[in-house]
Amino acid sequence: MQRYRFDISYDGTAYVGWQIQPNGLAIQEVIQDAMERILCKRIKLHGSGRTDQGVHARKQVAHADISSSWLPGKLTTALNAVLPPDIRIMRATKVPQTFHARHSVRLKEYRYFIWNSDVMPPTKRHYATHMRQPLDAVAMQKAADYLVGTHDFSAFSANPKRHVESHVRRLERLDIRKRGAEITIIAAGEGFLYKMVRSLAGFLMRVGEGTVPPATAKEILASAVRTARVPTAPPEGLFLWNVTY
Repeated sequence: MQRYRFDISYDGTAYVGWQIQPNGLAIQEVIQDAMERILCKRIKLHGSGRTDQGVHARKQVAHADISSSWLPGKLTTALNAVLPPDIRIMRATKVPQTFHARHSVRLKEYRYFIWNSDVMPPTKRHYATHMRQPLDAVAMQKAADYLVGTHDFSAFSANPKRHVESHVRRLERLDIRKRGAEITIIAAGEGFLYKMVRSLAGFLMRVGEGTVPPATAKEILASAVRTARVPTAPPEGLFLWNVTY
């Protein structure tokens, strides 16, 4: 068996998320179906992590063990020929059996896009969250600085309906960038809790609109309790941007 790594990009608008679920079509399922058409065998695809319904990926990483030895370039071309246009294999590479798309991750980067203007361009409606009220990016960065580091992020996660051993995570980076009407929240860490990035984005938007002062971030972290001060931001603004090994 040869292990292959796949760098995948997708528009998550039409899907229930990355992972196969009983309530709709998932990206993982679509790619596994394409592999079965090409390889005439059901292949299990292992992703670097889950993305929610409506969330996109500039770079998701997955691996699969395949018995026949395909040239990576030809395998990429064959899969893209049968995949829908909103999912693409950007690159396939042969990797050692020790590589694991999830367990070998060193850093994940997510980006959350906000369009902060009276009018939302229709071409951005699936790829950014619209906020009409002016946001204070400086205040948002002040709040973000309190959140960087190793903390119990219970207050910034949702119930995943599965056992989680620890809510402690290390947030390596949480930056706010503003270019014209576009505000980007950049979050990087080894791993994230369920809906953690969208929760961070929802809180930072509250700070930006002046509803919550930046220093409240410390109080919320210490409480380890989810409150209305931490809303979950809409999914369409979120991208899995990069995975580093």
